[in-house]
Amino acid sequence: MAAAMPVCYHGAISKKECEELLGKKNKDGAYLIRDSETIQGAMCLCVYKHKVVYTYRLLQTHAGHFTLLAAGGLQETSFKTLEDLIRHYKRRNQGLAIHLRHSVKRKTALLIQAQRQPQPEAVPQREPAPQREQPPAAEEDHDYENAPDLSEYVEVLPS
Repeated sequence: MAAAMPVCYHGAISKKECEELLGKKNKDGAYLIRDSETIQGAMCLCVYKHKVVYTYRLLQTHAGHFTLLAAGGLQETSFKTLEDLIRHYKRRNQGLAIHLRHSVKRKTALLIQAQRQPQPEAVPQREPAPQREQPPAAEEDHDYENAPDLSEYVEVLPS
């Protein structure tokens, strides 16, 4: 089973959105991880220092480990998880412009399927209900916000 992404992972946000989020935090050492806009499958570790956002490329190896592409002279280190990578770069003097200090957490709602209530058997049914369309296949992109009501979903906001 794949490991869950850390809460500082924001997915496919643009460089501009990233800079706005870090600018709102306005703290040296604020950081987040986003998908790279230029290299498919790569991610970027973005770190804020003195009103400048430093971007470091993160790659995942075939073995599933994560590596931060280092500038000339720095040795690349491989980490089993993104959490391990973050923990490492929270220490001072590891080659970043500033060590990681303040995680910028994503603010996304979770969608969970509500349990269906059993129908009372004593109530007679008039006509069979029309068949609902099948939900999209798992490999399709899901836009739950604009999806037709194919099943009962409950929006749960993080506390």
